[in-house]
Amino acid sequence: MHVAVIGAYGSAGAAVAEGLYPHVGGRIDRLTLVDDGEPGGGLCILEGCMPSKELISAATHRHQGRVDERLTGEPHGLDLERIVEEKNDRTRGWASHRRESIHDMAADEDVEFLHDRARFRGDQTIEVDGQTIEADYVVIATGSVPNIPDIPGLEEAGYYTSKDTLHATELPESAIILGFGYVGLEMAPYLSEAGVDITVIEHDERPIDEADPEFGDTLLDIYREEFNIEVHTAVREKWVEETDDGVRLHLRNETDDEDEDEDWLGSDDAEIDSIRTDGADVPEPVEAESIFCFTGRQPNLDGLGLENTTLSPEDGWIDATMRPPNAEQTFVVGDANGREPILHVAKEQGYKTAENVLAHARGKPIEPYDNIHHHVIFSGAAIYPFARVGHTPRSAVEAGHAIATATRRASDDGVFKSKDVPHGLARLVVDATDGTVLGWQGLHYHADVMAKTFQLAVEMELDVREIPDRAYHPTTPEILDGLVRECAAQVHAEE
Repeated sequence: MHVAVIGAYGSAGAAVAEGLYPHVGGRIDRLTLVDDGEPGGGLCILEGCMPSKELISAATHRHQGRVDERLTGEPHGLDLERIVEEKNDRTRGWASHRRESIHDMAADEDVEFLHDRARFRGDQTIEVDGQTIEADYVVIATGSVPNIPDIPGLEEAGYYTSKDTLHATELPESAIILGFGYVGLEMAPYLSEAGVDITVIEHDERPIDEADPEFGDTLLDIYREEFNIEVHTAVREKWVEETDDGVRLHLRNETDDEDEDEDWLGSDDAEIDSIRTDGADVPEPVEAESIFCFTGRQPNLDGLGLENTTLSPEDGWIDATMRPPNAEQTFVVGDANGREPILHVAKEQGYKTAENVLAHARGKPIEPYDNIHHHVIFSGAAIYPFARVGHTPRSAVEAGHAIATATRRASDDGVFKSKDVPHGLARLVVDATDGTVLGWQGLHYHADVMAKTFQLAVEMELDVREIPDRAYHPTTPEILDGLVRECAAQVHAEE
């Protein structure tokens, strides 16, 4: 059996290779690993979650020093050159380790690594650097690229992407951020602490739509009050025009007629003025020196030659087993499938895919990738991260549970005030009939590390009444104790 993995340097591809490699020389006759990365090491390591934490940590320290009224003197500034230099040094080391792990596998005579771009010539046929490879199974793990919105005038005006931001040693004095998903939520405070005057454009009424509305509203308050960031909600971009000092972004209300977006094209000045002022409560244009596009990511599939296959990328084209329904021996994993572009999900999909390739080759049933939701956004300069494990109250009810919930604010527990991080809240949801922990959301200091506690509780289906409700005082997990006590009392009341 011959297996080809396209995108072997990435988190998903490397996990597939790691899962398959022990079977080389046994069930697998040939393993071909392909990646054109230069230097290579995967998106997360070089341009994603790892380097972003380097920037965010600098913003964390500055912000806490700036807002703590017990401290005197001017706050420190961010040394962008030093931040980028140290970030590059560490990420290069991590990327090198990833590359070495792939090259070590390729030292095996039955494993080949090809450092070039792969292109499909048929469903199981790829061409790499002039070499034609006929594989029994092909795994596509090519990651993702920035999703740039089609806004008239944007390309001409220019913009920063998340990658540009990670490498920037100079920043504009003011900026408009397009997109308030996890990238925008993480990068906006960094830019603000670096001295950039930030205005954010948010299409929805609030950010983090996966969470209960109260969490998004709280986060808006934190960004506006703690980071001095202006956030426009329920508006959309109409067009961008260049000015002598930078850019001007014209907006429309989210509920306005989208057909007007292109009306200004080809119009004379009088017509454009009419379009700009037509309608009630037209949002004022926003001006800044530069634009930052944090508008999500899309699967990196261009140039793969998928038109030469039966594969047809579109919404929902990958089933729960990470396969297109019309291609049993092709798997698409990680960001490339567009399902849930998160590092740990990509790795888990990769390991599951390796198991499924081996199972399918033996004629055995393959298993879907079924994960319990576990997501962390390092919002609020990682001082106020948002984390979610398992169900929200709404999703739990939709899944058929009768629920009990408890909500606590960070200000309910004195330790958060003592540490000068008083904002945020947490919510626990359990099954009201048997006490099973179903899910948790946290938006507060240390929520990212507390997520592990409730990951265990959710995945092990623990009864909330059996979880100890005491912390070692004074520690921030006191907020968890309150949630546990309140939910346990509600379950007892149902008995």
